[in-house]
Amino acid sequence: MVDRMMRAGLLLGLSCVAAAAVAQSPAISDPTRPLAGMASGGVPGDVLITSGPVLQSVMVPKKGKPSAMISGQMVTLGENFGESRLIALSEKEAVLEGPGGIERLTLTPGIEKTNVVLKKTATRSAQSKGQP
Repeated sequence: MVDRMMRAGLLLGLSCVAAAAVAQSPAISDPTRPLAGMASGGVPGDVLITSGPVLQSVMVPKKGKPSAMISGQMVTLGENFGESRLIALSEKEAVLEGPGGIERLTLTPGIEKTNVVLKKTATRSAQSKGQP
């Protein structure tokens, strides 16, 4: 009986010490937390930094006016975004006209699309003509 009470007391004492240690230790890092500087608006070094409006998506319906999500605001063709007006919209680009002139926003800034051209080899040409 005394042995059982000593174990319970020892367990309770160790629990209190562990709780005190956890309370005094620095906070455990959250692995899902944004990178340092991201929460305060900072950006890691390899991310494209933009200072103006950002084109986030484009909607081109079969019926109705096309619209774009620009910096979190839905803008229909012909409407104003701040001091600028959305004057043109395609699947990949929005064109704003404002006091500073014309500004083109692309869905993938900094990425240029190029077509890949494959060269036909002599073997392929011969096979396509039915020759071995």
